[in-house]
Amino acid sequence: MKTKNAFMLILTAFIWGTAFVAQSVGMDYLGPFTFNGVRSIIGGVALLPCIWILQMINGKSNQEKEEKDNKSEVMTDSSGNKKKDLVFGGIACGLLLFAASSLQQMGIQYTTAGKAGFITAFYIVIVPVLGIFLRKKIGWKVWIAVAIALAGLYFLCITERFTIGKGDVLIFVCALVFSLHILVIDYFSPKVDGVKMSCIQFFVCGIASLPFMFILETPTTGAMLAGWMPLLYAGVLSCGVAYTLQIIGQKNVNPAIASLILSLESCFSVLAGWIVLGERLSMRESIGCVLMFAAIILAQLPEKN
Repeated sequence: MKTKNAFMLILTAFIWGTAFVAQSVGMDYLGPFTFNGVRSIIGGVALLPCIWILQMINGKSNQEKEEKDNKSEVMTDSSGNKKKDLVFGGIACGLLLFAASSLQQMGIQYTTAGKAGFITAFYIVIVPVLGIFLRKKIGWKVWIAVAIALAGLYFLCITERFTIGKGDVLIFVCALVFSLHILVIDYFSPKVDGVKMSCIQFFVCGIASLPFMFILETPTTGAMLAGWMPLLYAGVLSCGVAYTLQIIGQKNVNPAIASLILSLESCFSVLAGWIVLGERLSMRESIGCVLMFAAIILAQLPEKN
């Protein structure tokens, strides 16, 4: 795994983890569908100038490629397939992102930002399991890390009375959907332009949120202006920057390893919740956090030749 890819995924995890605070604060002003819809559209709009700048920079090389492509029917067919993959991949990622982020935003209403971050990280268990069916090779260290992470999630989410909160259930289902999102990105990212696919997914996610936003909630311009700071952070950084870094960083990286790096967001979410919101974890929950962090470190240790 390239250092550049790992750095991109760690930076993604940091932005996502701190964004849990923005999402939690944002719920003071807006409903879950309104918050997700507006921030997704902001994320899509934020990427438009990035796409334009990248096209300007790579314009000459792209023109040369197009001239070569026009000389070959095979190359033309390949270009057509690439566009189909871009559109289909963007729509698939957008719909999955809509489902996952909506569940996450609803769940945050009933639990802390720190706990939400760790429960969302359950995708580190789900992705390797789903990867078996996609014939992805999973090393023994990853499976041990998954087992440790599962124990960590038990301490974090299950109370001494063996009860699970409503918010925890919603966040857990969100983790299931995010696992599918990671695998879909793993499939499409080597085939398409990552920034363009990221832009499409945000507009799809934002449009999908609109009917729920107007039917189930009462969005107002005043509320959006009052919550401008968490909206901009979640829109520009969490959506526009982080999800794009995820798509680019996941290229040619085993999705099980990628999911473990991305799950560092759980540690960042707890730190951000503690520093910004003054949230505290119980001893039991702290043990869960330590176990999950140990699992992530174990999975990143290099294999012996």
